[in-house]
Amino acid sequence: MSTGALDATQAALAAEHAAVYGYGIVGARVGDDRGAEATAAYAAHRARRDALARTVRDLGGEPAVAAAAYALPFAVPDGAAAVRLAAELEDRVADVYSDLVRASEGPARREAAGALREAAVRAVRWRGSGVAFPGLAERR
Repeated sequence: MSTGALDATQAALAAEHAAVYGYGIVGARVGDDRGAEATAAYAAHRARRDALARTVRDLGGEPAVAAAAYALPFAVPDGAAAVRLAAELEDRVADVYSDLVRASEGPARREAAGALREAAVRAVRWRGSGVAFPGLAERR
């Protein structure tokens, strides 16, 4: 893999760190009816984060570490805002996986495409609608 692939993998890792943090907020604010969904997404992002850290090491890099806290894109005082935050987190993760798909080859590209697809599906579930080209911010 190229330096571009390592950089894109680090960016995906950073996005996963932020998603794990964000889902902590989502899980605390979302209603009981969507709590299991938030828990499943949290677990999925943790697993992706851990796999990306291993990939960064395999590429000869030092995995980016999580920040102590992350700035949220908006206030999350209730369940409705938590649902919006979950959709936003998935959009942001899809964006970086789109970059990783472009920067990768072979099995790494397939893995990144799978992660992009999973984020897009979760975004649709949270938002209730999809976008034509998930992961491509300029197409939203």
